[in-house]
Amino acid sequence: MPAAAANQLNSKTWALLMLLGLLWGGSFFFARIAVAHVPPFTLVFLRLSLAALALHLYLRGRFGLYDLLKSRWRSFLLLGLINNAIPHTLIFLGQTQIGAGLASILNATTPIWTVLIANSLTTDEKLTPAKIAGCLLGLAGTVLLIGPSVLDASSVPLWAVSLPLLAAISYGFAGIFGKRFKGIPAPVTATGQLTASALMMLPVSLIVDQPFHLAMPPLSAVLSILALALVSTAFAYILFFRIMALAGATNTSLVTLLVPPSAILLGALFLGERLQLLDIGGMLLIGTGLLVLDGRLLRRARPAGA
Repeated sequence: MPAAAANQLNSKTWALLMLLGLLWGGSFFFARIAVAHVPPFTLVFLRLSLAALALHLYLRGRFGLYDLLKSRWRSFLLLGLINNAIPHTLIFLGQTQIGAGLASILNATTPIWTVLIANSLTTDEKLTPAKIAGCLLGLAGTVLLIGPSVLDASSVPLWAVSLPLLAAISYGFAGIFGKRFKGIPAPVTATGQLTASALMMLPVSLIVDQPFHLAMPPLSAVLSILALALVSTAFAYILFFRIMALAGATNTSLVTLLVPPSAILLGALFLGERLQLLDIGGMLLIGTGLLVLDGRLLRRARPAGA
């Protein structure tokens, strides 16, 4: 099959892409429930360790998993730190004060930060006029979201709004660093980073949260933790790699546009969350910026001979 044909979005891959958007949108929903009963550091550890265990059972040593873990453990540690441990902790801390919808919108700025970081740290991904326009639109949406926290002391605390944004920046650095794993099977990279980050979060959880002193969380929190780890992390990674194989990396990146609506819908239906007009405006600006960064709409809008 030609490469171009393999990277087309058909009805099957669109369905898988929408399912992945729902799963990752669900991660903000599940975290909002769980973080009310489980401290953020412990919640991060549980998410990462359970997901890592599930992927180890899924792979069962295939693709040279254990040899690669031994030979590349330093790289897996750094990737796990900036792609899991730091951003998950920041998002969960922020979600002690903000809802799933707003957290997911702020997290959707990840591609914008990735483009800006790549322009500074790489030689092959420099800014173009379209990328600059997309970044400016996305940043304008971000300013619209955090503005009320700066101007109105009675609104959501500025630190809580800023943490998911810092998490998105961490994901941006991870996206650039992740290029070093190009020759490694994607499931191995996922398992390696989750394993490394779980090991890092264990002592942090024990020292800071002292979970052995915590009361048993309610069933809703336990189920949310399991769903967060097994459904929105382990299974979502497997689904992500399947879509990558079917549709390519660029098409798969469209999931970024689908995550916030999923989180907003779940938060509204089950948690009673409601976004303000400024939040919706910010989401629309960020979404428009992502579409401009993606470039496909602009290419389709050009005349055939242009």
